[in-house]
Amino acid sequence: MGTAAGGKARRGMTWDDVLAIALALPGAGRGTSYGRDAMLVRGKMFVVTGNGDDHFVLRATLDEIETLIETDPGCFYQTPHYVGWPAVLVRYATADPGRIAVLVERAWARRASKAQLKARG
Repeated sequence: MGTAAGGKARRGMTWDDVLAIALALPGAGRGTSYGRDAMLVRGKMFVVTGNGDDHFVLRATLDEIETLIETDPGCFYQTPHYVGWPAVLVRYATADPGRIAVLVERAWARRASKAQLKARG
């Protein structure tokens, strides 16, 4: 997404932006999860479109989820369906591309093989 005038990082992403980040990771590929477009590694989902056009779902640890929601509730949230599960919802409109890139890579790394991790460096 880059930087806006005045040097401030812009916020906001699309599913295509998320895909571009994920597809750059070794072994990552498109698939489906519960009938929705998803990114998989070793057949396991690490990011998937939401059930609405305004968000996507990212795999994360329960501790990570708590921190994300506390530090940026305008971007990260959970519905009752996801509470207690290792997934957080991310609003496209308020997502910081740099932060999302780090989080997508972490989600991928937790599901990647040792060889895939090594290939990433």
